[in-house]
Amino acid sequence: MTVKKVKYYLFLKDVITLSVTAFGGPQAFLAMVLDMMVKKRHYISEEDLWELHALCQVLPGPTSTQTISAIGYRIGGPNLAYLTLLVWILPATLIMTGAAILVDFLQTQTTGSLNFAKFIQPMAIGFIIYAAHKTIGKMVKTPEATVLMMLSAFVAFFYNSPFIFPIMLIVGGVSTSLKFNKQPKIEEKSGIKVKWDNFVLWGAVLIAAAILGHFTRMLPIRLFENFYRNGSLIFGGGQVLVPYLYTEFVEFKAYLTSEEFLTGYAISQGVPGPTFSISSYIGALSMRGMGIGGAITGGLIAAAGIFLPGTFLIFFVIKFWDELKKYRPVRAALEGINAVSCGMLIAAAYLLFEPMPANTFNITAIAGTYLLLQFTKIPTPLIIIVGIIVGVGYHFILNNWVY
Repeated sequence: MTVKKVKYYLFLKDVITLSVTAFGGPQAFLAMVLDMMVKKRHYISEEDLWELHALCQVLPGPTSTQTISAIGYRIGGPNLAYLTLLVWILPATLIMTGAAILVDFLQTQTTGSLNFAKFIQPMAIGFIIYAAHKTIGKMVKTPEATVLMMLSAFVAFFYNSPFIFPIMLIVGGVSTSLKFNKQPKIEEKSGIKVKWDNFVLWGAVLIAAAILGHFTRMLPIRLFENFYRNGSLIFGGGQVLVPYLYTEFVEFKAYLTSEEFLTGYAISQGVPGPTFSISSYIGALSMRGMGIGGAITGGLIAAAGIFLPGTFLIFFVIKFWDELKKYRPVRAALEGINAVSCGMLIAAAYLLFEPMPANTFNITAIAGTYLLLQFTKIPTPLIIIVGIIVGVGYHFILNNWVY
C-alpha cells in the first residue's frame, strides 16, 4: 500500500472540516472522505479506502472514527493518528456535552419537565427503526443469521443486563464460524506476524480501569471503565451502541431517565461527526451532580472511554489484517456477530418505546420520522431542528408563556 507524502497540518485541516460538515451518518461520511481525501487530495487510493473501511467494519468500535484514524496512521503513523482522532471527535463531543448541560438546565427551570423535547423523543424511535431496517438489509442474508437475530432480540427483551450482550456476540460468532467450509478458499501463507503492543495497551487499560473502579468506587473512573468496555464490544456502528448504553445507564444504573436518553439520541442524529458522540451526552448527565465542571468532565471521560478501545484495536489489527482475513473461520464468524448486533437494534426500538405512552401522537411521530427518512431526501439535521422548534413552541404554550 503506497501513501502520498503530505503536510500533516493540511491533513488535520481536512479532518476538522469533515468533523463539522459530515452530517448524515456513516454513509455520508464515507462519501465525503472519498471525495475529499481520495479524489481531491489523493492521500490514499480508492482501493485502500475500501480496504480500510472494510477492516474497521469487522472490528468493535466506531467505524467512521476508526477509518479516519487509520488513514492518519497510514499517512503519518501513531502520532498523526491520535491527533486525527482528537480533531475528529472534539466538535461532536463538545456539542453533545453542551446539549446535556442545556437539557439539565431546562429541566431545573421547568420542575423536571421535558415537554420541550416532546416531539423529538418519539422521533428518536423512528431513527432507530430506520437504522434497523437499513442495517438488517445489509447484514442479515441467510436463514441462520435471521434465527440468530431473532434469538438475540428475544434474549435482550427479557434479560436487560449489560453483561448479556458480549456473551451473545461470542455465541453468535462461534455458531457461524463452525460453517466456515461455505466460505471461499483464499491461499493462506504459513504463520502471521503479530505485533502485540497495541493489543496489550488495549487490555491493560481495560483491566486497570476495572480494578481502579472497583476499589476506589470513584464515579469518573467507573464511568471511563463503563464506556471503555462498551467501546470494546460494539459491532455495527453507533446505532448498535444504543441498546447497550440504554440498558447500562438508564435501566441498570438509572443515571438518566428514558426521556433524557431519547432526547439526547435524537439530538445526536443532527450533530456532525461520529455518532458515538451520544456517549458524551450520557457521561455529562451522569456527573451533573458535581456541577457544570463535573458535567464537562463526564462528557470528556465518556468520549475518551468510548473512542480509545476501537482506536487501539484498529492499530493492532491493521498490521496483519491482510493475512488474518484469509482464514475462513474468521470471515464466517462475522455473519453471526452482525446478526446479533441487528437483534440488539430490534430490542433497542422496543426497549426505548416501552416507557413511552402508546398514544396516537407518539405513534404518528415515530411513523412520520421513519417515512421522512425512508422516502424523502430531507436532511436529518433539518428534521431534528424542526422537531425541536415545534417542541419548544408546544412547551411555551403549555406553560402559558405565550399570550
